[in-house]
Amino acid sequence: MESFFVRYRNPLVLLALLLAQIVGLALQVHRSDSGRMSLDPRDSGGVRLIRLWADALVSPPERFIHNSSTGLVWIWQNYTDLRHVRSQNQDLQMTVDRLRLEQAALLEDARQGQRLQAMLGFREKYLYTTVPAQIIGSSGSEQSHVLVIDKGEDVKLQHDMAVITADGIVGKVRDVFPRSAQILLINDQSSGAGVILESTRIRGILRGNAIGQPQIVGIMADSRIQPGERVLTAGGDAIFPRGLPVGVVDKVIRDPEQDGFIRVIVKPAAHLDQLDEVLVITSTEPRFSPEQAGDIATSETLKGAEAVQDKEQKKASEIMAERLPGLIDPNLPADQQPLNDTSNPNPVAHTPMPLHPDRFTPGATEGSGEPLPGTETQPPAATAPKKPVAPAGAGTTKPATKPAGDAAPRRNQ
Repeated sequence: MESFFVRYRNPLVLLALLLAQIVGLALQVHRSDSGRMSLDPRDSGGVRLIRLWADALVSPPERFIHNSSTGLVWIWQNYTDLRHVRSQNQDLQMTVDRLRLEQAALLEDARQGQRLQAMLGFREKYLYTTVPAQIIGSSGSEQSHVLVIDKGEDVKLQHDMAVITADGIVGKVRDVFPRSAQILLINDQSSGAGVILESTRIRGILRGNAIGQPQIVGIMADSRIQPGERVLTAGGDAIFPRGLPVGVVDKVIRDPEQDGFIRVIVKPAAHLDQLDEVLVITSTEPRFSPEQAGDIATSETLKGAEAVQDKEQKKASEIMAERLPGLIDPNLPADQQPLNDTSNPNPVAHTPMPLHPDRFTPGATEGSGEPLPGTETQPPAATAPKKPVAPAGAGTTKPATKPAGDAAPRRNQ
């Protein structure tokens, strides 16, 4: 059997020659930008025909390969590589939800910390002993306004202890359990507290009405009561200490049950519907800090020292009054004596008179014939004639001055 090349040798040679000629022409022919063919070798502005054929032959496979790779990349990126995206999205959504819950919890903890810090500051400055407690439940009824706290007999809570916040009073302890207690709020109909209006000083009883508003009952109509006036505890109910804030007057209405009486609706100072932490007053004995206790002890010591000093001064004055009788004025009462009179810091206007004056006493004149102040008047017959006083330098041997004890006997001889 003849081979293919031997059998078709002539056509193959002819085909090879034609192909070589075509390739030679393609190498020589130039194609300009306008599409005109040219064999002029000087025309170098076009593209050789062989390059055009080569481009036409190679471009389709290259385009196919490029499009195929692009499609494969698109399929990989949008399908194969995203097979676990849905599960990742679910995990991320769960993480976002958890972070939101944690953020809300942290925000609530921050707010609680601020409330506890404010309550701690109020408790440190408050005069009475208090126990902090947290609200853990409520009555769940619109007619009963009762809250449950997490403290009870374990911290020695008792019935009718006052419950307050830094803003104002809340209520009182109604029932006490081993580890919890119930608080009756001031807006309950069965509650009661003695209150007083700050400006008008009108007293009344605070209790809740049917819709849960605190109101003051038992007050006669008075035009002085105006909205905005502060309401304080009166301290006469033996539950709430005196002077705690209750709220402000909201409005005044007529009492439908009693003629001539009114009811004062009070806006409470404490947020009764937003309570989280409260303080229970366990003792009304004054509580002082170490610095205040030291100041009080120092004040008491100084007061005691001043009392002892005043007592010693008074005793010294009495001793001086006994030893110096000349300093006592017989014409003045005992509380106005110069030694005892403390109301007038200025000395007395006149000089106290001696008990036994003589002629040498200041203010007395010899030979005047008038008795000296403070001496008894003697009968004229018992008075001896006085000798004339010799002038100075007359040569007499009589001394110029004599003791006071010698003068009086000679006058009475």
